[in-house]
Amino acid sequence: MMHESAAPIVDVTVAICTRDRCELLERALEALARVEVPNGLRWEVVVVDNGSSDATAGVIARYAALLPLRGLVERPAGLSRARNAAVQAARGAYVLWMDDDVLVERHWLRAYSDAFARWPEVAFFGGPIEPLFEGEPVRWLAGALPNVSNAYAAIDLGPESVALDGDTLPYGANFAVRSVDQRVHRFDPALGRRGARMYAGEEWAIMQALLAEGAQGQWVPAARVRHIIPRDRQSVGYLRRYYFWNGTSLALVRQSRDERMLFGRPRWIWREAVQQELMYRVRRITAPASTWSVHMRRASTAWGMLQPVARR
Repeated sequence: MMHESAAPIVDVTVAICTRDRCELLERALEALARVEVPNGLRWEVVVVDNGSSDATAGVIARYAALLPLRGLVERPAGLSRARNAAVQAARGAYVLWMDDDVLVERHWLRAYSDAFARWPEVAFFGGPIEPLFEGEPVRWLAGALPNVSNAYAAIDLGPESVALDGDTLPYGANFAVRSVDQRVHRFDPALGRRGARMYAGEEWAIMQALLAEGAQGQWVPAARVRHIIPRDRQSVGYLRRYYFWNGTSLALVRQSRDERMLFGRPRWIWREAVQQELMYRVRRITAPASTWSVHMRRASTAWGMLQPVARR
C-alpha cells in the first residue's frame, strides 16, 4: 500500500540506534564500512545516539569519515523514540534497520538493494540473523537454543525468498521498511527497550499493522548478519529477564476480552505461571536443557504478562 510522501533524496537509509555501547557500535560500523555498495546506489547511514554517556560520539565522528554517515542525538531514553528520530531524519526510499551489535555480511546491502528493485510493491523485508556467541558458549545453551532462539534474534527461513506473514516476521536487528509506509507507521513509545526495561515488539507491531492493511513482506535470504551475544547474555538469568519483559510487551498489545479474573488478572495466566514455574524447577534438576528451557520460557513470559494487566 502506497502513501503520499516527499520524494526521497537517496535510495537507502541504513538506520542504527545506540546507547552506551560504543565498543559494539564500532564493530558494527567497521563491518558496515566493508560492505559492497552496488554501482549507482545512493545511500546514507543515520546513527541515533539515545543519550549515551560513553565514547559513542567519538565513534560516530570517526566513522563519518569512512561512511556517508550522519549522527543524531535523541536524549529521552527509549528505543522507539530513537527509531522515530531516525525515521524523521531518513532521506532514503527505504529505511534499512540494523542493530548496534550486529555485523553485516559483505553482500548485505546489495541483497536488499536487489530485493527492493525486484519487489517494488513490497512494504517490508527481512533477512537471516546468526548468533555470534562471545567466548565458549555454556554447555547447556546448545540444547536450549532451539527453544530460546528468539531471545538472541536468531532467524533463518531458508535459502529461498518467500512471502512473510504474521507467523514468520523478521527481527528488528535486520529488516527494512519502505519509507512511505514507515512514515505512516511510527514506532510505539510504549514498546521497545527503555533503559533497564526490556520491552519488545515495536517492530513487530509495525509489520503486523502493515499486513492488516494488505501490505506484503518478503524474505531476503542473502541479506545475512551476525548478532554478537556477549557472555552476560549467555545465562539463565538473562533469559528469564528477556522472557519476563517479552511477556509484559505481549500484555501491552493484547486485546482486552471477557475473562475470569483472580486478583485483577486473568486466571489462566496465573495457572500458566505457577504450573510452568513448578515444572521448570523440577525439570531443571531431572531433565536436559532441551526440556527445561521450554518451561522456563513459558513461566517467565507468564509472570511478565501479569504485570501490565494488573495496572489496567
